[in-house]
Amino acid sequence: MEQATSRGSFSGRLGFILAAAGSAVGLGNLWRFPYLAEQYGGGIFLLTYLVLVVTFGVALMITELAVGRRTGKSCIDAFLDLGERYKIVGWFIALIPLIIVPYYCVIGGWVTKYFVEYTVGAGSELANGTFFGDFTSASLPGLFDSPVTWFLIYAVISVAVVAFGVEKGVERMSKVLMPALLLLLVGMCVYMMTLPGIGDGLSYYLVPNFDEFSMSTVLGAMGQLFYSLSLAMGIMITYGSYMRKNVDIEKSALTICLTDTSVAFLSGLMVVPAVVLFIGPGLSSGPGLMFETMPLVFESMPAGHIIGAAFFLLAMFAAWTSSISLCETAVSIFRDRWGWKRSIACIVCMAMIVVLGLLSCLGYGPLAGIEPLGLAFLDFFDFITNSIMMPIAALVTCVIIGYFVKTRFVEEEIELSGPFRTKRAYRYLVKVICPVFMALILITGLLSYFGVYTI
Repeated sequence: MEQATSRGSFSGRLGFILAAAGSAVGLGNLWRFPYLAEQYGGGIFLLTYLVLVVTFGVALMITELAVGRRTGKSCIDAFLDLGERYKIVGWFIALIPLIIVPYYCVIGGWVTKYFVEYTVGAGSELANGTFFGDFTSASLPGLFDSPVTWFLIYAVISVAVVAFGVEKGVERMSKVLMPALLLLLVGMCVYMMTLPGIGDGLSYYLVPNFDEFSMSTVLGAMGQLFYSLSLAMGIMITYGSYMRKNVDIEKSALTICLTDTSVAFLSGLMVVPAVVLFIGPGLSSGPGLMFETMPLVFESMPAGHIIGAAFFLLAMFAAWTSSISLCETAVSIFRDRWGWKRSIACIVCMAMIVVLGLLSCLGYGPLAGIEPLGLAFLDFFDFITNSIMMPIAALVTCVIIGYFVKTRFVEEEIELSGPFRTKRAYRYLVKVICPVFMALILITGLLSYFGVYTI
């Protein structure tokens, strides 16, 4: 394992791309993108999303990668390098992965449980309308029917990968999981296309409905890509700090964004037509889509239990790539800030995951009576990070780079490995467009909580 004196690095561009794309590809691609695409008119949402990805998404991705590589540090010390007064911003961003990774491991445990159930031939039980609620409320008997057991198994696997270091752990696992994930996804899409009657579902997903285009479409697409690309949580700054100087940041950022978008598109292609065919229009979002609606779909289709096992294996791979990146970000913060050995940082990370994760894990059962802001613990942690902390972090980052440190800080780092082709557009995006949209996402998130406006 790596010692504190060596931060480690990715072996090259391919290793970095797979690891960073793996971080971006997560459960949001499977349970949020299909829902939004169906809600906002299929093809018109896809077009809007793609335009925003190659402009807004790439600009933010470039910023974080460049800051990470230029400073060679994780978020706290990276912002300290920008100026003493920005240290508080680094601390604020550092809290985000520390809050997210525990509840993400809880959800990863749910995915692992479902995969195992399909593998052993018990998929029909998952289509029971009460199974998910009974499981997450910890009301089922038996050690392996407890959400705590699966949460701990999943968390140990994620931290164990990180313990082996950047190249031998994170990169090596990403080189296995990402190609496997893409092959599984393409294979399942091909199978779905062969189902009789799937044409109506395909039209529902792919044909643009321009009558449904509105500002809500833009904000929904913006919010999805913002969360999906692992932005504003210190991950891309950390991964950027492991980049070699000869890797083209601009091309890498575009490749990561387009890879994540391809996975999101294929996820929608896999999910939306099948749900429309077997259940009918009107997708649910979040856990309801993955853990309640999809088992009903698999129960209705030919070879559904095999497809169900493949689907949750795919979801498990997507969850792993993201949770590993979150753990690596947390470990990197501990090592950079306090000089700990990787092994010590991993132990502390695991302890933190267990303590906070148990709150989320038991928040639908024994701790259901405790509701901060009127939400279960998992929903509370998700709300404060995704709807409040991440938009604030991205907004402040854009303001600092655009108006105080100046975009030249990023441009000089990018130009070390080649010309910065979109420099002029980048300046405008970071100084004007990105801050405006980040403010809008923050406002709509707060309005959504109070029931005034919902994306």
